[in-house]
Amino acid sequence: MSEKPTSVTANKSKRELTVTWDSGHTSIYPFGLLRAACPCASCRGGHENMKSEPDEDVFTKQMEDSPATQIANIVATGSYALTFVWEDGHDYGIYNWHYLRALCPCDECRAGKK
Repeated sequence: MSEKPTSVTANKSKRELTVTWDSGHTSIYPFGLLRAACPCASCRGGHENMKSEPDEDVFTKQMEDSPATQIANIVATGSYALTFVWEDGHDYGIYNWHYLRALCPCDECRAGKK
């Protein structure tokens, strides 16, 4: 996947991030999914566990509404990624476009991963 976003919108009241990709696909990410899939070394359990695709278990992991699942800010990281600043202060994960696109939780994208 070499798609890039054309629009990124965070809705704090719905607790979801909407990304429209240049392919025309729209991905809607619950904040809890984004936090569960944080790609940083600390959340992944070390550098040896970091990979370009999200772990499948993040799609079934339930995270309660808390400062850990509330986005305080979204920062563009160069022209290739986003970094989320969470209300609990965590801001280490860099979600590059490939990773974020592979994280799309919609039925169509998840069916393609099975």
